[in-house]
Amino acid sequence: MKNSIIEANRLIIYNSLVPHLNYHHLRYFWVIASEGSMSRAAERLNVSPSSLSVQLKALEGQVGQQLFERRGKSLVLNEAGRIALDYASTVFRSGHELIEALSGLQPGRQMLRIGAAATLSRNFQIGFLRTLVDRSGVELVLRSGIVTDLLEQLDAHKLDMVLANHPAPPDAETAFDSTLVAEQPVSLVGRPPKPKGRFRYPEDLASAPLVLPGRGSAVRSAFDALLGRAGVRPNILAEVDDMAMLRLMARESHGLTLVPSVVVVDELKSGVLVERYRLKDIREQFFAITQRRRFPNPLVSELLGSSVRSGPR
Repeated sequence: MKNSIIEANRLIIYNSLVPHLNYHHLRYFWVIASEGSMSRAAERLNVSPSSLSVQLKALEGQVGQQLFERRGKSLVLNEAGRIALDYASTVFRSGHELIEALSGLQPGRQMLRIGAAATLSRNFQIGFLRTLVDRSGVELVLRSGIVTDLLEQLDAHKLDMVLANHPAPPDAETAFDSTLVAEQPVSLVGRPPKPKGRFRYPEDLASAPLVLPGRGSAVRSAFDALLGRAGVRPNILAEVDDMAMLRLMARESHGLTLVPSVVVVDELKSGVLVERYRLKDIREQFFAITQRRRFPNPLVSELLGSSVRSGPR
């Protein structure tokens, strides 16, 4: 009983000494700063401008600083206001992140939401996620799309990770981390030759029909550079962005296909395709792009930890 009284007294003293921020006032300030106008902010919040002005003055009284300067009909943040807006944005972003992190979860279950570039090898994806497939209590949500769109979803906390063939572009407004999780050799593959003959590199590239990845890929750029240095003008049969289609083209085409080995691993094992030449200077890289968060998904750390321990393949 005595201890309970002591703790209660400590709480009363703490509450009297430590100022408590009114988050209702803070949100009103955040909307005013976003709109740049008291009237537009009032309309957005469905309150009267006079009531909104009272709320703002209450917040300014609490922090002991004016937060805006009036310029004509607009309100412009002063230095204190810019500092307050930065803190307010962090507060509301953390709240949004918490809701996104916990929404849809059932007790005892974990959810991992992954976005993958539409051109990314499906064989790589399933290999990367193998430890979580069929694990009890884990729900995987896999989405495919354009990397820029997926990064927007990652920034909005609608995804936990994005898989791509290149790191995230530098951006001062986001905090993306790009981890190299795998590397795969790149080869020229084709159907078994009849009669069997030795492929001569790079001489035979001038006559052999080629199926190549799209010009936007790092593999294609590196291959074009090799051909340029060798003075070879390729006989291009097709250019394909999607790795699943590149795999089908390799199986159906009479030419040679430039492809990471992981894409056609089953065909190479079965003998449907054979490796005609491995390009030692070109490797396909796979990156896991994540965002620095206050509430990181533990499954993300598990996947990245296992990939780092095993090393790029």
